[in-house]
Amino acid sequence: MHPWILGLIGGILIGLSAALMMFGRGRILGVSGMMGSLFSRGDNRMPSLLFLTVILLTGLLVHQIRPEFFQSADTGRNLIHLFAAGVLVGAGTRLGSGCTSGHGICGLARFSPRSIAAVLTFMASGMITATLVRMFIMQGV
Repeated sequence: MHPWILGLIGGILIGLSAALMMFGRGRILGVSGMMGSLFSRGDNRMPSLLFLTVILLTGLLVHQIRPEFFQSADTGRNLIHLFAAGVLVGAGTRLGSGCTSGHGICGLARFSPRSIAAVLTFMASGMITATLVRMFIMQGV
């Protein structure tokens, strides 16, 4: 199967998930918000826990069936680097009041000015970071 077909299928499934969350629960599909709700008081945590569990289990299932899909994910970094990267991403999503799924998928679909600004910031930051990593870290500087 061609990679663009897999991307198309994935995009359709993400869009369907976002639509189901909006129409079913009246909430925006944002993974960082769901993760945050697991640590908050008074919120019904079960839908968030279920959604995040399904994401994790789906990734594990796909890894078992088609491990070659994950070959490019091997960064050669140790767990401390990955943990630090996760903490920085989490801090960024908290600072930006949402993540790429909340702003990039749902916010852009609603023409939210705040989400447009957030996505432009995500993309610019990602491009700059990738360029710097490629220039300095990957070349052993």
